[in-house]
Amino acid sequence: MKHNDLPFGSWLDSPVHAAWLMAEGRRLLAFAKASKLPGGFGNLDASGNLAPDAAAETMSTARMTHCFAVAHIQGMPGCLAYAEHGVAALRGVLHDAAYDGWFAHPEGRQDSGKAAYLHAFVALAASSAKVAGTAGAAQLLADAVRVIEGHFWCEQEGALRETFSRAWQMPEAYRGANSNMHATEAFLALADATGNTLWLQRALRIAERIIHTHAAANGYRVIEHFDAFWQPVPHYNLEHPADHFRPYGTTPGHALEWARLLLHLEASLHLAGLPAPEWLLACAHDLFDSACRHGWSVDGEPGFVYTLDWDNRPVVRQRLHWVHAEACAAAAALLRRTGEARYEQWYQCFWGFIDNHFIDRAGGSWHHELDAYNHPAGTLWPGKPDLYHAYQAVLLPGLPLAPSLATAISRYVTKR
Repeated sequence: MKHNDLPFGSWLDSPVHAAWLMAEGRRLLAFAKASKLPGGFGNLDASGNLAPDAAAETMSTARMTHCFAVAHIQGMPGCLAYAEHGVAALRGVLHDAAYDGWFAHPEGRQDSGKAAYLHAFVALAASSAKVAGTAGAAQLLADAVRVIEGHFWCEQEGALRETFSRAWQMPEAYRGANSNMHATEAFLALADATGNTLWLQRALRIAERIIHTHAAANGYRVIEHFDAFWQPVPHYNLEHPADHFRPYGTTPGHALEWARLLLHLEASLHLAGLPAPEWLLACAHDLFDSACRHGWSVDGEPGFVYTLDWDNRPVVRQRLHWVHAEACAAAAALLRRTGEARYEQWYQCFWGFIDNHFIDRAGGSWHHELDAYNHPAGTLWPGKPDLYHAYQAVLLPGLPLAPSLATAISRYVTKR
């Protein structure tokens, strides 16, 4: 089988599957439009309603802006206005006019500082909005680049610093894999939106540190938490194991997400005429295999658990929608890259599980959380606040591995 050939009968070749993915994407978008607020986008409850006291957040606004910009590029009518609304919010009440950068909440309410995680999503949103031709996106992109380069990117470490106070003081003595993983995704988009391949080289440096160095030495289980000198802190948040962004232990969903991103990075480097180390593909294989071996049905029920301890025992057994969305995208990426039939089998398995358990055809969108027995729950993630993971999961299988999402759609899908 030649490179990038797909096995006979692959769903990635199927017009019926492509139509199913497109229809599911339209359904997700329609639900998400209710999240619009005067200051950006907020979090929807399980029925698709905003709470009476709902307020915009930078994370929701950036993710929604990215998705609506991509939808506009696809040719979805009405989505440009939502992308423009998001850009305006990110340039307005969510932006810190006094000290630069972005608040988590409008005008600094409830804020504790400036977080790399949020700024990576602002950069992703700005990149997609620029590709979409959204008003104000070019300036938002320039602002995001300035802040990332001026405060978060550390050339010596080859990665992002984590958090600062509002005035860019008191840097946190912590380094996180999660924020740097999303920076890797954002950097791929920045390379396409700006034409500057330095962002690809920075993404490679992040991946080399977190995956090729640390995860590879740990059985391809992603180490999430480090001190300021990049020494692992394996017991971080042991007393708060279900934290949304810094859970204790290892997270199979992040291994799957990293596997996909390594393949996007490899393809983007090749497309730019830059050398791509062989370990990118090898690590993608091993991360995917580790996640499936240790995380899938590990407690006797189908699906991926949220977290494992360092002996590969389940810690938080809930099934989260984003993990399974990333599983589909990772299997599709490995299938497209290698043509190996086992990835087709996993791809079909993951979508079958999502169809049976996560897709909410009565209430709309996807359940964001299932309990340990695969019943809808809301202990960790109440409501349905996120479009980003599910929407990307229905788009990525139909695209080449490079360029990045918005640019790929603008070049390939809309030109057919």
